Amino acid sequence: MILAVLQARMTSARLPGKAMAPLRGEPMIWRQVERIGMARSVSKLIVATSVEPVDDPLAAFLLSRGQPVLRGAASNLSDRFARALDAAGPVSHVVRIKGDCPFADPALIDKVVRQALETGATYTSNRLRRSYPRGLEVEVARAGPLAAALAATRAEDKATVSPFEQLRASDSQPAHCVGERDLSGLDWRVKTPADYAFARAVYDALHPADPGFSMQDVLDIIQGRQDLARWAA
Repeated sequence: MILAVLQARMTSARLPGKAMAPLRGEPMIWRQVERIGMARSVSKLIVATSVEPVDDPLAAFLLSRGQPVLRGAASNLSDRFARALDAAGPVSHVVRIKGDCPFADPALIDKVVRQALETGATYTSNRLRRSYPRGLEVEVARAGPLAAALAATRAEDKATVSPFEQLRASDSQPAHCVGERDLSGLDWRVKTPADYAFARAVYDALHPADPGFSMQDVLDIIQGRQDLARWAA
């Protein structure tokens, strides 16, 4: 089984509650769930969030839609990932997606997973050798080594260090997914009100015709819209 874990919380210094901010009539977190679910390689998706009261609305919404949610201490990233692995059952690989990425590309997820399976690498991603826009990061880890990295994470690092970072640090031969063009200068993450306005504009333009719109579709709409020009370079 290939498990995807979507990290999401309601806290954000510049855009509080962004996970529940609407995109085409649904919360941003649900648009991410939909898009990750379009990846053919993903067997199961778990949304990992905290047990803090601020994340109650997020968890309640997802559970009302039938989406599995795992809640853990806000101060312990490693615990949340370890519990997600335990809850999912036998898992061969884990895909990590972050919660500020409403343009997560199903085809790109499948591409990185396919490379992980073909190479047998412990860690595979498109983020160490960047060529894709920020916000399209995909990390794939073999479940066994990831579990070992989780167990080895120092107590003082559990709040801030992703277990994937721990795994990257110990892997001398990671596999790199590199695109045909260098688009690493683009940033499509939603971190500010301006980023959210961009996401809304793109969704309004592309989602009605194709909910699974691709990275190339976003590039095309940016090139054709002067109001979105700042995200083109």
